[in-house]
Amino acid sequence: MSLLTTPTATQDLLHVPRKKEKTLGIIQSNYIPWRGYFDFINSVDLFVIYDCLQYTKFDWRNRNMIKYDKGTRWISVPVDASRDRGDTVENTVIKYHTPWIDEHIRWLKLSYEKAPFFKTYIGEFEEILRNRYHTISQLNLALLRWVCGHLGITTQLRLSSEVNPEGVKTDRLLDIMKKFGGTHYLSGPAAKDYIQLEKFQEAKISLTYKSYSYPNYPQLHGDFVGAVTILDLMFNCGPESHKYINTLKENEKVLEYR
Repeated sequence: MSLLTTPTATQDLLHVPRKKEKTLGIIQSNYIPWRGYFDFINSVDLFVIYDCLQYTKFDWRNRNMIKYDKGTRWISVPVDASRDRGDTVENTVIKYHTPWIDEHIRWLKLSYEKAPFFKTYIGEFEEILRNRYHTISQLNLALLRWVCGHLGITTQLRLSSEVNPEGVKTDRLLDIMKKFGGTHYLSGPAAKDYIQLEKFQEAKISLTYKSYSYPNYPQLHGDFVGAVTILDLMFNCGPESHKYINTLKENEKVLEYR
């Protein structure tokens, strides 16, 4: 009797390869964001910068925090944006009527000149700023690509404005997912307040919430502060920075389809 057997229909199904999942992350455009932003980028197959939303003042779109000897402070890019005009991030124009680039470099030098890798990165950073990008979206994208290059992150970066998404809130997210071919959505934890799970279920798109929990790293100026720009990590840790952007907790799976 032959040892070979004819596979049953059930066995055949078990060996059918699953469709490869494509994980997308969609987050608003931020100026030199914190390390969690880059952990998020590194956790997905395609990262979409949500730049077709209305620009919001006093937010992270055009500013971030640095740490210095007296605590933390903001550094901000001046922009021309109006709620009345309905300006989105993609068309929010940077203003160059004040020497804000010199001011950013001055504050970074005052805060980080003694950091071990300050000189490694400050020249490249300044060069990007002096390219005088027209919009904050363009500047933020250039800086994201620069940081990702130094952190070894190879995730493709795209702009939501490329696909002109339709709808609002959850419907708009799902439209972006569809247009970029996403099957799994990685969300930031703050979105729990407005994401409609039933719409993800209907669209057969799985959903996971990102957890943010990171080890401390060597840092200047006293007690550790985590919610500062990625430049703080790069200036202090240099080529070892990538070791400090991986979360210590599992992400929370909410919906899963296989």
